[in-house]
Amino acid sequence: MPSSLPLSPFLLFFFFFASPTDAVFSSLLAAAGDGPRFTEAPHFRNGVHCPSISAGAGRAAACDPSYVHIAMTLDAHYLRGSIAAVHSILKHSSCPDTLFFHFFAPRVVYLDSDVIVVDDVRRLCTGVMVMDLHRWRAGGYRRRIERWMEVQRERRIYELGSLPPFLLVFAGEVEGLEHRWNQHGLGGDNLTGECRRLHPGPVSLMHWSGKGKPWDRLDAGNPCPVDQLWKPYDLYVRPSSGASSIAAT
Repeated sequence: MPSSLPLSPFLLFFFFFASPTDAVFSSLLAAAGDGPRFTEAPHFRNGVHCPSISAGAGRAAACDPSYVHIAMTLDAHYLRGSIAAVHSILKHSSCPDTLFFHFFAPRVVYLDSDVIVVDDVRRLCTGVMVMDLHRWRAGGYRRRIERWMEVQRERRIYELGSLPPFLLVFAGEVEGLEHRWNQHGLGGDNLTGECRRLHPGPVSLMHWSGKGKPWDRLDAGNPCPVDQLWKPYDLYVRPSSGASSIAAT
């Protein structure tokens, strides 16, 4: 049976998924008007090699180190992209019941709304950066980065948002990732959003960073070739469609 979910650009959501098909959530809700509708995706099941999930394990199971936690945005403007991203993750995951989705609004980092995942997320870096958390904590990097952010707030010594303080702190102790793990820039630049092609080689994550979002270009009837790779994950139901749907109103 279709269910309703209140949405607003100002909502703060925290979804705790015991599994993708058994969601328990708490939310701070605000008044919202009519929202978009989405068709229900197929049911995705674990492979035979996946770790077993005890019935009723609930929140305790979330601490299992074999599980994957994914943080994403959930706001009205990018909701269609967020739904497509979740769909792509579940479709390509070998163990979908070991995924925990945490949705927040407004915007957070980690896995953005303008990506689709075309590989098993268990093998994927969830975003554009991979960190060794043991070294991160041992080196006190969080506090060191925060100090540079405090300097930036007072004197504005750099541009480009979050990247410079990381580079200042790591001082060259970084390694580049293969294009496979972040095929970014598919939305073009921030001025014109022109079409771009994929880098050669295998692809695991496609990132429509830049002005051009695939859903906007598809709706405008002027998609780029790479937008056709995003389209199969789009669960959006257009108002004129008679398909059964789940309401987000």
